[in-house]
Amino acid sequence: MIRMGMLRRLAVVAAALLLSGTALAQMPAWEKTLYEGAKKEKEFTIYTAHYNSEIAANLCKGFEKKYPGVTCKFSRQTAQVTYQRFMQDMQANLAVASVVSSTDVGHFPDLKRRGLLMTYVPHNLSKMSAAMKAANDKENTYWVTSAGLVVLSYNTQLVPAKDAPKKWTDLLDPKWKGKVTIGHPGYSGYVGTWVVMMRKLYGWEFFEKLEKNQPQIGRSINDTNTMLNAKERWIGASSDATTLQNKDKGNPQEVIYPEDGSMLMISPTGIPKNAPAPNAAKLWVEYMLDREAADVQLKDRAQVVIKGVKALPGGKSYEDVKIIRPTEDEIIKGIPEVIEKFRDTFGV
Repeated sequence: MIRMGMLRRLAVVAAALLLSGTALAQMPAWEKTLYEGAKKEKEFTIYTAHYNSEIAANLCKGFEKKYPGVTCKFSRQTAQVTYQRFMQDMQANLAVASVVSSTDVGHFPDLKRRGLLMTYVPHNLSKMSAAMKAANDKENTYWVTSAGLVVLSYNTQLVPAKDAPKKWTDLLDPKWKGKVTIGHPGYSGYVGTWVVMMRKLYGWEFFEKLEKNQPQIGRSINDTNTMLNAKERWIGASSDATTLQNKDKGNPQEVIYPEDGSMLMISPTGIPKNAPAPNAAKLWVEYMLDREAADVQLKDRAQVVIKGVKALPGGKSYEDVKIIRPTEDEIIKGIPEVIEKFRDTFGV
């Protein structure tokens, strides 16, 4: 006699097979070929600094739903840690990651120059917004698969809306002494790019004045939200997605899109030449440039990179706010410089 638990498992397997067969029949030839190859590879690993762990996990679940039989694994670290781990793998001749994603755009020209990235032309590039497409590698070794905004956030139980900061320079007001939180450019690509941008707008004097307000400094940009929830700090520089996620969960947080500009973050993805699961890696890139991933990102309050997708109520798209962003050359040259200056100024 077959037990109930076994019947359930058989039903799940049968449903997965049916879904796989239906999806396969609807796929264009190129996608079918990649999917069949990915199923033989069975699983793949992503090294990523994109988003937080929750959003990364949701994207993996969305991929596995679209492509049954292929297991998506990820290691989510800050940008500099992700890059260091990948380079350590390369030096040890280890093939672990099939996909590498970072919030520090400066990592990818370096990886390309070292000959560590595979060339691939995604079929779904036509779905990408023109603003994002301009940041792709012209030789197709990396592509923008993620975007976000660095904004101001505050704890609504501690700060009335009328008193909340409206622009970046408001962080320098002495009334916020001991109440500000930011991340560290030595760990986070988001923070590194933001520091480069603030230096470009206001000079290093911005950070010398900010230091007088004794900010609490985490590592990731997302540490800001943890400190706001804990009421360790009242206001900070954070990502819009993480703040809105916290708000959706009932935490007392609110986003402010600064009058002097929300900083656009674009996060590239590349496929290592030694990727142990190259078919799954290519399929992941295609997925990240398609509507299914956009729907997951939208639900998790992240910005999307494809055309024609609007933000959920309470948030704003990068197309609807004043955008600021350093050039790629400014980021590549500037992040190592500001890391050292930041450590000298803040002592961390």
